[in-house]
Amino acid sequence: MAVKTSPVDNRTRSTVSLCIVIGMCCFFYILGAWQKSGFGKGDSIALEVTKRTDCTVLPNLSFDTHHAKGGSSSDLVSPVKKFKPCPDRYTDYTPCQDQNRAMKFPRENMNYRERHCPPEKEKLHCLIPPPKGYVAPFPWPKSRDYVPFANCPYKSLTVEKAIQNWVQYEGNVFRFPGGGTQFPQGADKYIDQLASVLPIANGTVRTALDTGCGVASWGAYLLKRNVLAMSFAPRDSHEAQVQFALERGVPAVIGVLGTIKLPYPSRAFDMAHCSRCLIPWGANDGMYMMEVDRVLRPGGYWVLSGPPINWKANYKGWQRTKKDLEAEQNRIEEIAALLCWEKVAEKGEMAIWRKRVNTEACPSRQDESTVQMCESTNPDDVWYKKMKACVTPLPDVKDQSEVAGGAIKPFPERLNAVPPRIANGLIPGISSQTFQKNNKMWKKHVKAYSTMNKYLLTGRYRNILDMNAGFGGFAAAIESPKSWVMNVVPTIAKISSLGAVYERGLIGIYHDWCEAFSTYPRTYDLIHASGLFSLYKNKCSIEGILLEMDRILRPEGAVIMRDDADVLTKVNRLALGMRWNTKLVDHEDGPLVREKILYAVKQYWVGGNQTASA
Repeated sequence: MAVKTSPVDNRTRSTVSLCIVIGMCCFFYILGAWQKSGFGKGDSIALEVTKRTDCTVLPNLSFDTHHAKGGSSSDLVSPVKKFKPCPDRYTDYTPCQDQNRAMKFPRENMNYRERHCPPEKEKLHCLIPPPKGYVAPFPWPKSRDYVPFANCPYKSLTVEKAIQNWVQYEGNVFRFPGGGTQFPQGADKYIDQLASVLPIANGTVRTALDTGCGVASWGAYLLKRNVLAMSFAPRDSHEAQVQFALERGVPAVIGVLGTIKLPYPSRAFDMAHCSRCLIPWGANDGMYMMEVDRVLRPGGYWVLSGPPINWKANYKGWQRTKKDLEAEQNRIEEIAALLCWEKVAEKGEMAIWRKRVNTEACPSRQDESTVQMCESTNPDDVWYKKMKACVTPLPDVKDQSEVAGGAIKPFPERLNAVPPRIANGLIPGISSQTFQKNNKMWKKHVKAYSTMNKYLLTGRYRNILDMNAGFGGFAAAIESPKSWVMNVVPTIAKISSLGAVYERGLIGIYHDWCEAFSTYPRTYDLIHASGLFSLYKNKCSIEGILLEMDRILRPEGAVIMRDDADVLTKVNRLALGMRWNTKLVDHEDGPLVREKILYAVKQYWVGGNQTASA
């Protein structure tokens, strides 16, 4: 016979249980306040973040009981997996641009310099070691001009590009005078020439694409003019050029114009630039210029400096024949006319074209028999898609004065304005109200982040990566000259939002996080991942994504992850075995919200001492 319990007994037991829970919370709160770590130089930052934690957030929360969804009890008792360091030879390992693997692919059209990722069985499951002597980069803006030698110990460019003022080796640092192959007197003077023609000062030109960027001095000096450049160059004989760029605190990725489309949306950039970038613009029926046309915004500019511009005065210095250079320039002019670009200036060795604002403003385009139009209905579907010699159609307009796809406000007004893609209903299911609500939400999230990590908005974190950027709300909320954000829209995301990110005056890239990112190790100061692990559930392993995050995160760098409680509990256990200090906390709206936030700081350690404590 069952024993009956009275309501009074139930209430008494509930009260006692509540008192026990509150008591335990208070105990662990006091215990957490006394915690101190004991590994490496990075823990001083982790400790400081802990000291500055808002007292309303409980440290070291556990969600194994009140948020469990039938998970295995073995998760609660299994030991933390300890990840070992990789051998020191992998210190600058770039999995998808590995030099040995690259040589197995055709050299035609730079195919071998494109992404070629290792199969699953060849992936590393260890921690990429920083080089001996690695130190934190200099703070911006000093980092623009100086990089510690120990971080990128490669001197070849100091010899090969000595007369062009790319980089100089001085004591224990590299110094970057701001020169380039086409501007040995400095990027500032070169940009002054551009600014005399282009509307840079008023914020019309905000986003730029630098093809074949070298050490990205052009992008580095554009930053003080509030222009954000996406720079790319291949990993080739010019060892570490993109690595130098990122150590300087300048946005850059490993990339090349080869056989596949660039990982950027259509109508993204206000300006594209090639300064003696060695890209054969006239080859392959103009395919590379057509790809630039795809990513260039209506009314945007293309800048070409160096050969073959002004060949009559320079052919001897370039060690090429008049006939060869003349034919090359004529071919570029022909393709530009086919694309309906208007040549707005030619000064010295620099020529500038402007893309028309719509197809109606291009009379020659009315007869489509003269040009091959691309058949794809989605010009933003680019991941591993073959590049073709065709022209990407622009959205329709009502008259010749209308900008195809919608006019963009100058920066910074465009940052929080509704992007034209959303305002014009070009992103299904997303309204202006949805965007504004999303914007407001991210301001709230960032306020909570900065309460936990007081360094977030100070410039301590220069290079920031958002692994699942959505509409760029996180980047917009922290926008500052002190930092920049690489907004990644995963290729499996339900909404292709990267075009809207660019319309806000931000930059980003498409990527599949089941593969390695196109960057060197230790290139980001802070990584943000919202909903990423839930997005990739059943696509690839949490461990693989975390190891890639560790590869590209600098020692003493920080991570902020927000996701479902059960997901972050698993992430936290793996992170503890990667020499990360972690803190799992409630959502800013309280403990009843399933979404939680996991903060982490990567400990300081270097290679050459693989017995270091983990």
